[in-house]
Parts: sequence; structure tokens; C-alpha cells
Amino acid sequence: MKVRIAPSLLAADFARLSEALDVAADGGADLVHVDVMDGRFVPNLTFGPAVVAALKRASRLPLDVHLMIENPEETLERYIDAGADWISVHVEATRHLQRCLAAIRKGGAKAGAVLNPATPVGALSESWDDLDYAVVMSVNPGRGGQPFLTHSIDKVRRLRDEARAAGGALPIEVDGGVDGTNAASLASAGAEILVAGTSVYGQADPRRAIETLRAAARGGVRV
Repeated sequence: MKVRIAPSLLAADFARLSEALDVAADGGADLVHVDVMDGRFVPNLTFGPAVVAALKRASRLPLDVHLMIENPEETLERYIDAGADWISVHVEATRHLQRCLAAIRKGGAKAGAVLNPATPVGALSESWDDLDYAVVMSVNPGRGGQPFLTHSIDKVRRLRDEARAAGGALPIEVDGGVDGTNAASLASAGAEILVAGTSVYGQADPRRAIETLRAAARGGVRV
């Protein structure tokens, strides 16, 4: 299993996003994580479709767009049209999860569902066939730089086991507080995509930080 690293632009300098994209590419990142916040589902406001489109033009890396917005089904098409390669929606934010996932796939992007820290893995029990990946929030969404919630490691393990029991394995992404101290444990539990914000863009050498995080994750990968 290869662990993929997705630097989160939420921790980058918003005035220098083009440079942040170059850092991710030069550092060997696999994806770029883009947090979209609407000021309602979470308190903050960040990027919208126009910024996603600009990021798409400026980077060769796939854009992993995380929609922290209420009623995502109302604006999904705009993010698909903007060029998002991966799109995840919160199970807590929509009454129509299957409809959202189907729309994302129909638009040509990978479809993901996100679980907040207090949302049980069973919330995805009817969605395995509609998912390309699942996201475990290891902090409460809406703000960068929060401490990692350690119970997330066991949640990743349970999510992996339930997906396998349902007849399929899907990539599990972990978002929030990921760094070199927990990367190996997350990989061992079954995480395949690690979103890294301050542990990349908050470091003196972000390019080296990406490889350091990848090396730490390798320590937990089962051959």
C-alpha cells in the first residue's frame, strides 16, 4: 500500500497560492487538498469555484476538493466544472448523500464522503458502492492547526474493516492534525491519504516536510 500525501492549502499563504502549488509539486505530493468553507456548516469562509478553477490552471496535481458546505448538492456542478478531480461532501451536511455521490461521479470526479469526529462509521453502511474514497476528520472541521484527536486512529481501522466486510476496499483519507508523530499509526490502521496542513506549509522547508511525512507514514505501511 502506498500512502499518498495531500498538502492542504488552508495552511498556506493565501496571497501566494501559486507558490504553494509549486511547493506541493516539487516536494512530490500526490494531491493538493482544497478546503471549501461556506460560513454556515463551518464558521469560516475560504475558497469558491472561481479559485478552484484558477488552482486547476496553475497546477498539474489533482485537486482534492473538500466541501465543508451545507446542501452541497446545490453547487456541486460548479466545482465539477471548475476542474475538481476529487470531491468529498460531509454526510452531516446533506440529506441526499447518494444523490451527491452519483452527481460527482457523473461529472467525472472521484466521489468521497466525510465523517466528522462524532459521526460513526456506520453512517456509510449504505454507501460503499457509491464511494471512491472516505474521509475521516481527525479534528473538528473549519479551522486549521487544531490538535489531532487520537481516537481517529481506531476509527480509521474500523472504517477499513467495515468496508472490507462489505466486500470492497476503498482509500481512506485522514484530515486534521496529521504530522510525523501519528502518520505511521494512521497508515498501519489503513489510511492511504494523509492531508497535511501546518505540518507542511507551517515548516521552514515545506518540500522536505512532505518527504519527511511520507517517510514517517512508510513506517506503518503493511507490505
